Amino acid sequence: MDEKTNTFDYNGLKIAYKTVGQGKPLVILHGWGTSSRVMAPLARQLQEIRSCCLVDLPGFGDTAEPPRAWGIDDYTDMVESMIQSLFGSEEKVDLLVHSFGGRITLKLLTRGAIAEKVDKVLITGGAGMRPSRSFSFYLRKYLAKTLKAPLFLLPSGSLRDKALNRLRQTSLWKKLGSSDYSKLSGVMRGTFVKSVTEHLDPLLPDINHEILLLWGETDEATPLYQAKRMESGLKNSALVVIDGAGHYAFLDKPKRFLSITKAFLTG
Repeated sequence: MDEKTNTFDYNGLKIAYKTVGQGKPLVILHGWGTSSRVMAPLARQLQEIRSCCLVDLPGFGDTAEPPRAWGIDDYTDMVESMIQSLFGSEEKVDLLVHSFGGRITLKLLTRGAIAEKVDKVLITGGAGMRPSRSFSFYLRKYLAKTLKAPLFLLPSGSLRDKALNRLRQTSLWKKLGSSDYSKLSGVMRGTFVKSVTEHLDPLLPDINHEILLLWGETDEATPLYQAKRMESGLKNSALVVIDGAGHYAFLDKPKRFLSITKAFLTG
């Protein structure tokens, strides 16, 4: 069955999405720095049991950047509006989300009417838990603050902005920052900061959905301890670990991932 490409108008922003398959709707959200393309092979394997809706989140894939730096609530507003518009008169929808999509989903599942419309949820490599920080992280953080401090003595405006931009181009600054952050600019840089600095642990007790946490054993982006913390905070969840898989467990071990996913969605 061929994929169909569509757009959804969200306050003037054209959200690109693809559909494939038949049956109960399955909304698929990708992770940071990727797009629906990385999830498409999995969707094709699920098309016989689900009508898959693969969304390109704003700033990724075929969807333009948001008009300003968005936080997780902004992305959640968009996904909520999209689900209500596309599936408002249909049965409940399932969710399959990866990494950054997990942040959006945790917010979505605490929101009244839209939370009631969601049935089963599969989160793989989901982000949003407060990370355990190493000494080297704090060393880089405070060194970065020390480098920036003198520049804030300059008058605000173009002179300070030029000095900060010059600092950000130095090799030392690039070594201090995360690889994701260093690749960004403008709106998406602000979006990244807003997203990673909001920790969603307090939301877990308010979520009642049936959730499968499907994790790669060697996930370094969202380590296994975060999955265990998520499982312990959720009321109705189960954690399944895939041996030898990393952050992209659905690509590392596709057959194993697919069999577990089908069992969960149809069980």
